[in-house]
Amino acid sequence: MVSNQVLHVDIPLPIGHLEGILKPEEDGVRPRYVSVICHPHPLGGGTMHNKVVFKAAQALQSINIPALRFNFRGVGRSSGAFDEGRGELDDVRFALEFLSRRYPGVPAIVVGFSFGAYVGLRVAAADDRVHAMVGLGVPARMFDGNTLQDCHKPKLFVHGTADEIAPYDLAQQWFEKVPAPKQIVAIQGADHFFQERLPEVQTLIVEFARTFHS
Repeated sequence: MVSNQVLHVDIPLPIGHLEGILKPEEDGVRPRYVSVICHPHPLGGGTMHNKVVFKAAQALQSINIPALRFNFRGVGRSSGAFDEGRGELDDVRFALEFLSRRYPGVPAIVVGFSFGAYVGLRVAAADDRVHAMVGLGVPARMFDGNTLQDCHKPKLFVHGTADEIAPYDLAQQWFEKVPAPKQIVAIQGADHFFQERLPEVQTLIVEFARTFHS
């Protein structure tokens, strides 16, 4: 049985902290993986309470992968100010550090939605603590030529074919240049926020995680 406990946590920064929510592992069961979930654009109202972020965390928690959602700098109670995706890279690293202290030696999965994918996937590609990554509604334009080159970790991308914010065709073109192993799943007719299609997204995340988690 997965723990019903939800922890409101402060992730330490050199100055201040990031506000986070962690649903931990089953009682007495050491997890094989942990996860960090990164939210969409702060200037568009994105927070760790975004429905896509919440549902992604819920999917991983259902198979005993503790999921840490957090607010980027300047969002909610998190210290600092929006930094256009630069300082936010460090925010992801601090979240990974928080988990590595709580779960020493346990590898991580990084999940990012929209702006959260732009930030989270770049950190995940280079950080040895990360084993795999998931990009939801990846905003290909923002990557500006960065195709996660030299990253050979497992990758799952989920995208709506009717995404009005991050067009699917651009995501597909970007995906073609990303190194294997990788897979992209198109959800026919889904918009950027996967409205009414989130159960499908959750199933895809669980199936992906189960390819290396049992």
